[in-house]
Amino acid sequence: MNQSVSRELFGDKRLGFYIYLGVEAVMFATLFATYIIFTPPSKGVTPTEAFDLRSVIMASVFLLPSSATLLIAEKGLKDGSRVKVWIGLITTFVLGAVFLGLEVHEFYKYAVHEGYTISMNNFMASFYTLVGLHASHVAFGLCWMVLLMLQLKRNLPSALFNEKQKIFNYYWHFVDFIWVMIIIFVYSPYVF
Repeated sequence: MNQSVSRELFGDKRLGFYIYLGVEAVMFATLFATYIIFTPPSKGVTPTEAFDLRSVIMASVFLLPSSATLLIAEKGLKDGSRVKVWIGLITTFVLGAVFLGLEVHEFYKYAVHEGYTISMNNFMASFYTLVGLHASHVAFGLCWMVLLMLQLKRNLPSALFNEKQKIFNYYWHFVDFIWVMIIIFVYSPYVF
């Protein structure tokens, strides 16, 4: 399938996905604004008391390189190398899964060990909502990667698989971008 036919076939899917990402960006912007309004709280736990620099760094060490490893899969698509696509997807999946495990551990530590529950104050509620929604996007991305790997294994027609992979790449890079914004607006004013 040549490039122009592929562009015509998948143009509407790309447009729909760009609209979806735009809606997601507005939703996250609203959550960031809510977090900023309610932080620091007038009573209850504060970000300085709750946040731990080590856990932020550990989570970032795993999630941020996942965009770079996904570039290996993108290069594999361009080169026609299934091995590179596999390496890129599997490495990205592992990094994303470790990140998600670290986030779940962070929430468990805050809620169970420290007693910082979502109902403690508006700061904790906005924190759990914003960071938890990001974590759910990572979890969704991991499921999407599994589907991509299954489709790669089934030898989906290359034009169709390439388009699905490209759309996923936009999603994953968006998720990583949101994590960078979380570091800047949520964690860095209080842990660095």
